[in-house]
Amino acid sequence: MNKTLEEKLKLLPNSSGCYIYYDKTGEIIYIGKAKILKRRVKSYFNKKPDTAKLRVMVPQIVDLEYIITNSEAEALILESHLIKKHQPKYNILLKDDKKYPYFLVTDEDYPRILVVRKRNLNQLKGHYFGPYTDVRAMRATLDFIKKIFPLKQCKTPKFKNRPCLYYQIGRCLAPCQSFVSPEEYKGLISQVELFLQGKQGQILDYLMSQIQVYSDKLQYEKAARLRDSYLDLKKTLERQKVVYENTKLNEDVVSLLYEDGVFAIVILMIREGRLIDKKDFTYFVENEDRVEFFETFFKEYYSNLKLEYPDRIVSNELENLGNKELYQEWLEIIAKKKIKISYGKSKQGAELQALADKNAKVLLENAKIEKMSKIRDNFNDVGSYLAEKLKLNNFPHRIECYDISHIQGTNTVASMVVFINGLSKKSEYRKFKIKLAEGKPNDFLSMKEVLSRRLKRLGEPKWEKPDLMIIDGGKGQLSSVMEIVENMGVEGIDIVSLAKREEEVFLPKQSKSILLPRDSSALYLIQRIRDEAHRFAITYHRNLRSKALKKSTDK
Repeated sequence: MNKTLEEKLKLLPNSSGCYIYYDKTGEIIYIGKAKILKRRVKSYFNKKPDTAKLRVMVPQIVDLEYIITNSEAEALILESHLIKKHQPKYNILLKDDKKYPYFLVTDEDYPRILVVRKRNLNQLKGHYFGPYTDVRAMRATLDFIKKIFPLKQCKTPKFKNRPCLYYQIGRCLAPCQSFVSPEEYKGLISQVELFLQGKQGQILDYLMSQIQVYSDKLQYEKAARLRDSYLDLKKTLERQKVVYENTKLNEDVVSLLYEDGVFAIVILMIREGRLIDKKDFTYFVENEDRVEFFETFFKEYYSNLKLEYPDRIVSNELENLGNKELYQEWLEIIAKKKIKISYGKSKQGAELQALADKNAKVLLENAKIEKMSKIRDNFNDVGSYLAEKLKLNNFPHRIECYDISHIQGTNTVASMVVFINGLSKKSEYRKFKIKLAEGKPNDFLSMKEVLSRRLKRLGEPKWEKPDLMIIDGGKGQLSSVMEIVENMGVEGIDIVSLAKREEEVFLPKQSKSILLPRDSSALYLIQRIRDEAHRFAITYHRNLRSKALKKSTDK
């Protein structure tokens, strides 16, 4: 640690604020917030880093800067702004390849409703609603809005002295020909905005009151048009699931799941007691801290929200963040209204959380399938990269992976899974009952037995020779297996082991492990194969254990 940094650490205040770390090139590498700057910043240097990110980042810090705020909530807001501005490499930056669309109610004398992308937010003026993660559902919503609310369709009039076809079919009130007053059109826009905010109940009340007004004035054509809109909207609302008896309830229910390098986040939007929308977000990020990731997402999503804020946010993930009062205060500042935070402990909250989790699980599985399909589509590149980095003699067309499963040495089993060109070949999966190590936990001996039995079958039908064998375990596990391979005189098969803790790959007769890049498709592929072997072994072990338990109870 240099003297300049040491001096600045001594002068840190006992105040809330944001801290900014610089490397030797003067680049900002990390930005954080703290309730007490002195305590938080010194913690980076007074103890041994406990995560991989800190072990890499802390030695690079040569200078720091801090900004004092009046409260921790203000520090949260400032932190978000600074991260967006500087994009530090050690902050979690939520990036994906999607640019989610928004609805825009334009700022014109007679506003229109448009679909725009995020990059247009600073170019077009008006009221934004979104983002919408399901574009198809968004388009369907737009069609419904245009059917219910006859808004202006064209930026400029089609004709000078007569309305266009949209007026004739009842999809526009022809403000270009002054067929509607500014006050009446403004009321229509207000209803559109209520609809986009999920306040359909208020729209029904408004439409019914306007029907009565037009009827009293003997304007039956206008009353009939509003009656049709009223009935269409009411029919749509009846098809939506009613979540609560309390029809005034407005809340978001948030679920986060993480598996195999994929974060899946679902937000269920409940407005006036009805589930009106669902927002999906997927991020492919390896080995990020779950709590830090959720905090980053939570702050980014709600600080950028263009829809009306809910009255309550429900998520069991929020309990991990702690300090409920801080986040409620932060939400009140950015939303300009009070928003409650709930951990979903009540019966109703738990039911909604379970529903959100169910949606997140589907999203997670689809994301994993999508990632694996991309690997399969580009398997020549992925396989070549894997062969180069692991110094393989063969191109890994056929990969086999092995895993052991038992409980204190009982019902010990092993699995063999097969992937061909990145695609699982379940018809060639094999399972083994372990004999030599049964009753005593010995994974080394179990793996040696499995490999011996497998290699003896080389050349037999349905036991095709693999290009690459992956052993679940570390250097010791691989060494014990290689004794069997050498004693049997087997050649022409590449064999490696994969240790789960740091995802290290060990090669035969090499003491130093290989670390594939965390974001590489090659690492993702062998992780998925290893996890599939683990799943297959555990399933077989559980089945055997259940059968053994049933036999003992039947006696």
